[in-house]
Amino acid sequence: MGNAVNAPKDVRTVELDETDRRIVSLLSADGRLANVDLAAALGVAPSTAHARVRSLLERGVITGFHASIDQRTLGTGLQAVIGVTLRPGSRQENITAFSEEVRRLPQVIQVFFLGGADDFLVHVAADGSAALREFVVEHLSAQSSVASTRTSIVFDYHRNVVAAAFD
Repeated sequence: MGNAVNAPKDVRTVELDETDRRIVSLLSADGRLANVDLAAALGVAPSTAHARVRSLLERGVITGFHASIDQRTLGTGLQAVIGVTLRPGSRQENITAFSEEVRRLPQVIQVFFLGGADDFLVHVAADGSAALREFVVEHLSAQSSVASTRTSIVFDYHRNVVAAAFD
């Protein structure tokens, strides 16, 4: 995830043709797909597939390649999403400081900066309820800029690889 607090505000929609859309779909499903296999699935030469992927990277459509990790195999199978509301006053400084501090914590999987009731949603993984409680108390509630937290345990989740923009 990019730096949401300092995200560029002039992001433009990029026009994708059918080949670009297929590349995005295929690589979203399997980021390790070999270029030769991608080319075969597209019905194009490997050099063409490579050039098209490079173009999608340069245009900012593809921002990186990531491994999906089963947190349970690492002993951190308890996941939670924590809504965080910051105190009023010095909002921009508090928002930036909170975001930078939380991103560095090893328990944090994702951080979302929001508009709405919560200022942030923090997705974390812990090895149990005691570790989750310690995280909330020591790393979130202890920050002077934090007014409140609301923790929701994740029982299960599904991640779509790409939002349905390619109808």
